Amino acid sequence: MIIAVDGPTASGKGTIARALARHFGLPHLDTGLLYRAVGWHVASLGGDPDKSEDALAATAFSNSLLDDPALRSEDVGALASRVSVHPAVREALLQRQRTFAAQPGGAVLDGRDIATVIAPDAHAKLFVTASIAARALRRFVEMQARGEDVSRAQIEADLAARDARDSARSVAPLRQAEGAALLDTSALPPAAAIAAAIALVEKQTAS
Repeated sequence: MIIAVDGPTASGKGTIARALARHFGLPHLDTGLLYRAVGWHVASLGGDPDKSEDALAATAFSNSLLDDPALRSEDVGALASRVSVHPAVREALLQRQRTFAAQPGGAVLDGRDIATVIAPDAHAKLFVTASIAARALRRFVEMQARGEDVSRAQIEADLAARDARDSARSVAPLRQAEGAALLDTSALPPAAAIAAAIALVEKQTAS
């Protein structure tokens, strides 16, 4: 069983995908980490994330980088959004994601183009979203807990810019795939969002 979970930043898709993986006993891949790794790597090489050739060179990163907590920072997230607009970067990471999805027994993948590009034949597809205000509050709480000095207004502006960039890119834009169930988590605590996601997956896979 392949489960595809798509959605914008801080919508809750990662939390939901990890919970689905535990519930159904499947391996999980946060595909956004791949783009975060490219963003971090291009910066470490002194390259320009807005230049396709620099970003492509940064796709040759070690898998061990995916375990680095530094990839979770807001700055690296912004870099990931910038390198992800390059078709050559997306193509370079495509097979890695498809191989993960095609492993025996299935998998759960979350990102922005799982159901539209990576695994369009997934057995269950979710599009997880939330209002920018709700997403900014979640990110604000996370960042404050890490001791980062940020404002909710700045986070909202950053999220809006990232949404616009992800939705407008020419290759694999962020959008709800045909047949994907919509799950709005704006007013849902994590436990309720996870329960709703499990119910939606069970409904899709039972039909």
